[in-house]
Amino acid sequence: MLGARALNRALLARQLLLQRADIPVADVLEHLVGMQAQAPNPPYFGLWTRLRGFRQDDLSRLLLDRRAVRIALMRSTIHLVTARDSLFLRPLMQSVYERGLSGSYGRRLTGLDLEAVAAAGRILVEEQPRTLGELGKLLREQWPDRDPAALANAVRALVPLVQVPPRGIWGDGSQAAHTSAEAWLGQSLATAPSLEETILRYLTAFGPATVKDMQVWSGLTRLRETIDRLRPRLSVYRSEDGSELFDVPGAPLPGPDTPAPPRFLGEFDNILLSYADRTRILADEYRPLVCTENGIVRATILVDGFVRGIWRIVRQRRTATLVIEPFEPLTREDCEALAEEGRGLLDFAAADADVRDIQFVSPKLRSQP
Repeated sequence: MLGARALNRALLARQLLLQRADIPVADVLEHLVGMQAQAPNPPYFGLWTRLRGFRQDDLSRLLLDRRAVRIALMRSTIHLVTARDSLFLRPLMQSVYERGLSGSYGRRLTGLDLEAVAAAGRILVEEQPRTLGELGKLLREQWPDRDPAALANAVRALVPLVQVPPRGIWGDGSQAAHTSAEAWLGQSLATAPSLEETILRYLTAFGPATVKDMQVWSGLTRLRETIDRLRPRLSVYRSEDGSELFDVPGAPLPGPDTPAPPRFLGEFDNILLSYADRTRILADEYRPLVCTENGIVRATILVDGFVRGIWRIVRQRRTATLVIEPFEPLTREDCEALAEEGRGLLDFAAADADVRDIQFVSPKLRSQP
């Protein structure tokens, strides 16, 4: 049986959060099976907290050189992945797109030839990158009685769209403009991507995990049959509630008392989104403070390996203040360790500030921005 602390330490080890690694950024992206990336900057924070000596240009250069892309994948959400993984993973997630499209826009698309919409949309985005808003308006010229948002999202579901730079470059607030993965990368999607290989990669980065965890991470359903085929190749454990936990043999399983340094995670970090039961990293009582009703997942602090609060950087003229809001009182030692890590975070994220400061907000005064 593996308890919550044992699962926590396994997760931290596999996510490079027990100690920073010295490996190329592209290798990290593939090890993590991508990084959730609704906003441009969070992946930079996620890489900074996992890699020794990481700088913004290390990732920006991959995007500009087309060795990494931003594309909707797992859960139909934007992920930052290597070019190779975008071509491999996108076909595997097609059913996730189609289910989401039907749920959100099904009535508005009734009776429409979706293949014709996808073909027209592909032509438009390959002529030049376009925002979804622009794409919807142009498609409405051909289907004037249809909702532009529904038309654009039909293309998003049926054509592999990547967001082109400068979207995703550190500090750039440009709107997301899209073209097809094939046009941007000059390659075709994988014709026979392996779901089994993808599940093994998930377990390598997130295991041990239940079938339900794998489904929550990917957005795919009916994975029990895949796990049954893989079972002879997997290690099997039990959680405290008796659920089966599957894992890759030989993957790290540090002891539950392994020291875990403080860490700052960016918004939408996948370790908070990749399980049905998130208690190995996020207590249930803190979940509403981190995951908002409108879909935002706040930037968090890890103390002793678990989420213990949130953080943000406030800029005023030439001053940058790291505001740390714990959910509970912290020891002096924990505050000092967080402050030390926070100084490094400010050096990374606000190197242009003349004054860099750290402010702890009392849990009793915690605001809900």
